[in-house]
Amino acid sequence: MLEPIRSPLRRAIAPVRALFVSDASAGVLLILVAAAALVVANSPLAEDYHDLFHTYWWPKEVFYLNNLHKWINDGLMVLFFFVVGLEVKRELIAGQLSSADKRTLPIIAAIAGMAIPALIYVAIAGGDPQLIRGWAIPAATDIAFAMGVLGILGSRVPASLRLLLLTIAIVDDIGAVLVIAVFYTSELSVMWLAIATAIFAVMVGMNRFGVKHFWPFVLVAVALWLAVLFSGVHATIAGVLAALAIPMRKGDGHSMLERAEHSLAPWSAYFVVPIFGFANAGVHVLEMSMDEVFAALPFAIAAGLFLGKQVGIFTIILIAVKLGIAKKPENANWTEIWGVTILTGIGFTMSLFVSGLAFGDNQLLIDEAKIGILLGSILSAIVGYVVLRITTTHPEEAQIYEEAREAKP
Repeated sequence: MLEPIRSPLRRAIAPVRALFVSDASAGVLLILVAAAALVVANSPLAEDYHDLFHTYWWPKEVFYLNNLHKWINDGLMVLFFFVVGLEVKRELIAGQLSSADKRTLPIIAAIAGMAIPALIYVAIAGGDPQLIRGWAIPAATDIAFAMGVLGILGSRVPASLRLLLLTIAIVDDIGAVLVIAVFYTSELSVMWLAIATAIFAVMVGMNRFGVKHFWPFVLVAVALWLAVLFSGVHATIAGVLAALAIPMRKGDGHSMLERAEHSLAPWSAYFVVPIFGFANAGVHVLEMSMDEVFAALPFAIAAGLFLGKQVGIFTIILIAVKLGIAKKPENANWTEIWGVTILTGIGFTMSLFVSGLAFGDNQLLIDEAKIGILLGSILSAIVGYVVLRITTTHPEEAQIYEEAREAKP
């Protein structure tokens, strides 16, 4: 009787996940980091907090990465995007996105979950030319936060919904990367773009010719990062490209890609993302009026995350199931499905990242965007948790969930 549940559950909470999705600790850590950043930014240490990340070390003309904030966002976050790229490639080749029937529901759900929040944002804030560049901010889901909430809920949430949220978030990440590459790219340098293309071709060739060691890929990936940085395309795209060139095939019984994912996932979840969160979540709110908190920009982002995500994803899932395009997630009722779609409105990491790209050096707009991101994400987390907490429990999954949660890679 438990076997039908056992297989999808183990896939849904397998240890090899870009952000340790089976464990609430990564999500809880992000919550604590965001809270710490807000406390520090509204304390006597606020000036020191700002100076730590934004003091210039040298002129921008010498080298673009001239303060700690830029090194974190354009340098350290490359590792996060590299791990995302590894996750995406593995899922496309041998995971939950490897066949058409598995891809259909998460792809259409993720597309709707990006489009509707963007439309809501544009409807509210699109009249201001300064704000229109922020349309993609509410379009992304933070996989660590969302899966962290599910980790807290434990076996109350059916395995099929864990799997659904994970695959939607993965497709969402693909969409976010494409949006960054296409819409948030500055003036292109044809020369550096050609160099980056040639370096990527070298990495692909290393894959094809069976290079067995990981360190040559790392060295070439660093060169790719520099070339992409100078090309005008956002540097973190280099992380995704490099990941796509890592071999998935198994030589000695092990896959280089899976080994890299195992090794780097903890660094991404428990080091890179928390540092990014602390550097970007701090905003001075004590002197803000309610009019400022609920201005067009923060309101548009919060509405896009909380309303747009759940409306877009739940509606398309309902339509797809009713039309027979996709199957309803097993062992889940519509209330539980709705609860999970609410959690997709948690947009912390990627939303903060996109807000920095959208508004550049305009600190006022960036701070307003942070308010909207925090409001929308917190509201989505609380309401999603409450909805799922009051739904029927699934005792038949509890034992298997605990076994899989404690399993070692």
